[in-house]
Amino acid sequence: MYSVTCTGATNQGVPQPRTGASVTVKIIDYCPSGCQGAFDLSREAFSQIANVDARKIYIDFTEV
Repeated sequence: MYSVTCTGATNQGVPQPRTGASVTVKIIDYCPSGCQGAFDLSREAFSQIANVDARKIYIDFTEV
């Protein structure tokens, strides 16, 4: 389980995607080989921490 918070945008589409909230998520599988350490959040979890139109965001995460 991890607490995840959006820290900012990675694209020009949504310059301020953060909601200011955090979400607790459970890791259920891992990215394929070669993945660059990404979290692939469900739409429901993503929408709690950021505008879904941003698609990719920077995050902070802490194991809980």
